[in-house]
Amino acid sequence: MADAVTSQTIQDGNNTAVLKFTNVSDGTGESAVKKVDVSALEPNSKGDACTSVSVARIYWATRGMGVNIEFDASTNVLLTGLPADSTGDEYYDLFTRIPNNAGSGVTGDIDFTTVGHSSGDTYSIILVLNKNY
Repeated sequence: MADAVTSQTIQDGNNTAVLKFTNVSDGTGESAVKKVDVSALEPNSKGDACTSVSVARIYWATRGMGVNIEFDASTNVLLTGLPADSTGDEYYDLFTRIPNNAGSGVTGDIDFTTVGHSSGDTYSIILVLNKNY
């Protein structure tokens, strides 16, 4: 079996993308699973493809497991770790935005890795992203 996961695009505009992700774990968990594929985001009004994103806000709720959000590269770079058992009203509002600082092999994508997952654990995460061209 595998965790039951969903991905939803709430907004994908010229400058901003808002994406929502959920997971109900069967105990399998996720390891460096691509959640934000910048090549799949809409191009800007000039037709330029999105090459990376900066993270402006993160909203989350977790039950039982934590989630590491990572910039994808040859060796992923931790963006932030979301703790297990949040109350559902947690968020980071990053006024200066967090740019992708992954080094060798950087793709511009964002991956999730679950931490301490067991059957029945859940997460719901919303990312507000600024698109870079």
